[in-house]
Amino acid sequence: MSNDQYYGGQQYDPYANGNGIGNGHQEQQGPDVTQTWEGQTWDTQFQPAVTYEQVRADRAQAARAQQDYQQQPQQQPHQPQQQPYEPQQQPYEAYASSQASYESYGSPAAYYAEPQQQAQPPQAQPHPVAGPAAGSAPAPVTEPVPAPPAPSAEAGPGWSSPTTSGNTRITDAQRARAEGRSPIIAPGMQPAALTAVLGLLLAGGASLGTYGLLVPLVLLQGLTAAGWFRLNGMWPARQGIALAFAGGLAADAALLVTGRENAAAAIFGTLGVWVLLCLVLQLRSHADPDERMYGLMATIASAALTVVATGHLGADPDAVVVGGVAVAAAVLARALPLPGPVSLVAALLASAGAGIAAGGLTDLGSAGALLGLGAGVCALVGLRVASYDYPSRFVHMTAGVALPLTAAAPAVYLLGRALV
Repeated sequence: MSNDQYYGGQQYDPYANGNGIGNGHQEQQGPDVTQTWEGQTWDTQFQPAVTYEQVRADRAQAARAQQDYQQQPQQQPHQPQQQPYEPQQQPYEAYASSQASYESYGSPAAYYAEPQQQAQPPQAQPHPVAGPAAGSAPAPVTEPVPAPPAPSAEAGPGWSSPTTSGNTRITDAQRARAEGRSPIIAPGMQPAALTAVLGLLLAGGASLGTYGLLVPLVLLQGLTAAGWFRLNGMWPARQGIALAFAGGLAADAALLVTGRENAAAAIFGTLGVWVLLCLVLQLRSHADPDERMYGLMATIASAALTVVATGHLGADPDAVVVGGVAVAAAVLARALPLPGPVSLVAALLASAGAGIAAGGLTDLGSAGALLGLGAGVCALVGLRVASYDYPSRFVHMTAGVALPLTAAAPAVYLLGRALV
């Protein structure tokens, strides 16, 4: 850092102090001169030389600004109407001018540039047509708030924001319940297609033999046990589902042991044992009496339906073939987008026609039309049950698939024994 700096027009001696003691150099400093020293700062590497004339000019400008500020209130009252807001603006401008002049001592730019005029000329204010009286504050102006736009009809339903607890979108059954619509919601084409596939599997398994029919029958019993509990709003009901499914397996085993000739005894005997078992298990429950009774009825009904499905295994194989094809045709026709009565009639005609076609491939012949019609009626009843009380998608994919075939089992067994 250079020592050739000038202080008040003379060369600066870095070894001089305030007492005039140095290395052979003494000088008395003036009282109006600001003392400076050598040292690095954060924004510059040299100290500018300040003359005494610049300090006197800045102080004179500050004195004039202070005098203008003191004289300003006496000059305003003769114009109360032309400039009603000027007494509030002029003191601030005079204060800003004086404040800028005082702050200019700490800015390096004040030592290199001429002082600029800080006070701005007052701008002419528009003359109000009918304003408030002099000295009174103007009334605040309230801007009109625009009304929110009305939702358009094409915008569609609004969904809530994403959450961490899962999807908050309501189901079709919940929307129908909230709107007060009919509690009957048909499963639709996809469950009907699955029912048709399962019915054809039963028909194909029956043509292969007893053990070929056993595999799709076990699948049908499992769907029946799970779907009935979910249809009654009881989920998860692992104990009840396992108990009902075990009843179906027990009925299958009893029928395989006793043979088709004793199918009725095997089915009713297994059903009686399972009803007693359900009673014993519900007596050990610690739930409320109403809830215990509701669970007992659901468990007994599910076990009964699962055991009744064993009727396909006890029926004649030709009757199972005709019944499976007829149920498949009935549910597919019922799922078509037709008016209610027309759809019902079309489903019954389709089941009868499928019974005739399947009977021609077996020993039943034309008698297959009657068996097909009976199986179709029972299938439609089961489909109606699976559509009741605002069913969910899970109900449609379980009870909606299994109940038509399960409900057709008694008709297949009884009409098969009567017609063959």
